[in-house]
Formats: sequence, C-alpha cells, structure tokens
Amino acid sequence: MQIKILGSGCANCKKLEANAREAIKELGVEAEVIKVEDFKDIMKYGVMRTPAIVINEKVKMFGKVCTVDEIKNYIKDEM
Repeated sequence: MQIKILGSGCANCKKLEANAREAIKELGVEAEVIKVEDFKDIMKYGVMRTPAIVINEKVKMFGKVCTVDEIKNYIKDEM
C-alpha cells in the first residue's frame, strides 16, 4: 500500500503525516508513506487545498488534517 501526503511541508502537513503513520501502526499494515511537496505533482491529483492524503493513487481527503481513525477507515477501504 502506498500513502502520499500532499502539501508544502507546513505544520498541518506534518500532522497529517504523523496521523497516517500512527494509523498504519495501529492497523499493523505495511505501507509506504511518501511526502509530495512539488506543487506541479500535487496539481496532478486535482487538489486545490492542502494538506491532502492519497492512498493507492486515490485522493481520500484534502484541505484538512484527517484524524487517525479517519485514515484507518481510508486504509481499510483500500484493503
């Protein structure tokens, strides 16, 4: 599984990444977390507001910091 965190590296982006890593840990799944900070790459996903989370190339949420539980549900949807 591949999880991408889209954003400039701001505090919200870092919090989203931390929440994603915690969700992975709590679920006990193997996943690669990739930070995408280049705005050209972010625009390819059609995301207009960051931070955003992409799981297996599907945009799950953008414009807010998802909770650990929300991310766990997104991960379960992709399993």
